[in-house]
Amino acid sequence: MDKSYDFDLVCIGSGPAGQRAAVQAAKLGKRAAVVEKRRMVGGVCVDTGTIPSKTFREAVLAFGSHAERFRSSHGLSLDRRPTVDQLLGRVNDVIQREGEVVEHQLVRNDIAVIRGEASFLDPHTVRVAADQDSQQFTASNFLIAVGTVPSPPPGPPPNGEVVMTSDGLLDLKRIPKEMVVVGGGVIGIEYASMFAALGVEVTLVDKRERPLEFLDTEIVDELIHQMRNHNVTFRLGEAVERLDVSERPPTRAIIHLESGKRLVSDLVLFSIGRLGATESLNLGAAGIEADKRGRLKVDGQFRTGVPHIFAAGDVIGFPSLAATSAEQGRLAACYAFDVPTEPMRTHFPIGIYSIPEISMVGATEQELTTKRVPYEIGLARYREIARGQILGDDTGLLKMLFHQQDKRVLGVHIIGTGATELIHIGQAVLRLNGGLDYFMTTVFNYPTMAECYKVAALDAYNKLVL
Repeated sequence: MDKSYDFDLVCIGSGPAGQRAAVQAAKLGKRAAVVEKRRMVGGVCVDTGTIPSKTFREAVLAFGSHAERFRSSHGLSLDRRPTVDQLLGRVNDVIQREGEVVEHQLVRNDIAVIRGEASFLDPHTVRVAADQDSQQFTASNFLIAVGTVPSPPPGPPPNGEVVMTSDGLLDLKRIPKEMVVVGGGVIGIEYASMFAALGVEVTLVDKRERPLEFLDTEIVDELIHQMRNHNVTFRLGEAVERLDVSERPPTRAIIHLESGKRLVSDLVLFSIGRLGATESLNLGAAGIEADKRGRLKVDGQFRTGVPHIFAAGDVIGFPSLAATSAEQGRLAACYAFDVPTEPMRTHFPIGIYSIPEISMVGATEQELTTKRVPYEIGLARYREIARGQILGDDTGLLKMLFHQQDKRVLGVHIIGTGATELIHIGQAVLRLNGGLDYFMTTVFNYPTMAECYKVAALDAYNKLVL
């Protein structure tokens, strides 16, 4: 340890990347600290992002149209439409609890938690300002893990009533009757499907012709089909020209599209990308420069252009997942202290917490076709699985891609109940270079959703033996 510095590692941001990096450094016997400017530790993930949105989704499932269909099909009485307080009550409870869990983990690992906003004074020194006070800290290594903020909407700022961004969920004042979601990325799709499940008439606007282009085409088609069945209207290939808010009550949003169309809605949610939250860091003093979207460029060891300053998580861009951010933070700490480690695995799962949820790992059909890799498809539909019948999900689908010659698993794609949990079986087999034989000879519990793997494997086998 270099005693000339206050810390061996200071993590700016306590989200998954900063938290995991600090813990890894502490496990190596290093003096670690995290700086957090938010109301609690855990970063965007706990405060406004992953945890709130996924908890909100569970509340929607409990109150929404999916639950109503289940209750009505079993002769149960239907509840009234939920209130905002009912939906957000559980969200706030979970946020508070998760923040406590993260802080407890940091404290028990003897990691200093510094409250306030950090900015560089030089490559080895930061000032942390909180209220009217400020402190200075030095470190031999820094990790920038500040996450992202929503891109601002054009026109009136978010107010939680008529205009909001994806970070404004907790400011929601009421459940709208009509809603426009601008942006068909992961966050936009998730919230559009959630509000539609509550019976809200949702219109989704996106300038691309297809949302979620990185996913398997068949899975996206199924998602769009199911969302349309829940009264989501898709305005694809359309862009917003400007936004106005009516002055006379009831206050409504007026969205003008570049095509000349006009949409009027109780609420408009802008989810048009996110910017690296680096503006206040005074990066120039450290010799670092962010790109025009506030993101930082790093090498294979998560080092910025200044070797002792690392960056990880959403602030460095794709894949911008909580799970991958945590692993990036851990690896960055290992590289900072010259600890031998393997690079991050490429076969990480992606989860989309829409209704229905989606998850994937490995290659898509589009990728394999472009690379001219011969493959065969195995399908299992939830309606063919006893557990699917029990859960009342007759629209889910599990799809596996196998190499035609050696029968290795190349990709797994799922839409439906439990997709983000179910995917890990496919991930493990893919990581271990397993294939068709494993699924053909393995016994799965009955009745479980895991049986989908057996059914999909049988489907592929029947095609491959022809």
